[in-house]
Amino acid sequence: MPGVSWTPTVPPTTIIAPMPGDAARKMTREQLEVELKVLIIDALKLDETSPEDIDSEAPLASAGVGLDSIDMLELAMAVHRRFGITTEGDDAANQRIYTSVRSLAEFLEQQQARGAALRPVAG
Repeated sequence: MPGVSWTPTVPPTTIIAPMPGDAARKMTREQLEVELKVLIIDALKLDETSPEDIDSEAPLASAGVGLDSIDMLELAMAVHRRFGITTEGDDAANQRIYTSVRSLAEFLEQQQARGAALRPVAG
């Protein structure tokens, strides 16, 4: 939807939980992008879509991938469950992070560089 503004509403904390030694598996940006595409497809039940159908640089909202504000919230929660990372409560930062699959993968890559272990949250 053109002109639609969204902000994933998640708790205003970044969870960075380093894991000792080799327990943390570092993922490349390309691996993160594929993982995120699969996550989008699964979380939003886009059964007719394959990871190859999603352009890493396409905007997630509006004319790009076409996610609406509810989809974006679902995606933010799925990212938290899958990677154990929660974005800050800063609207502008969230809009940058959730611009595209690529920007989200870059954010996760930066979290890895800071020592975050990208792993599922126990629940």
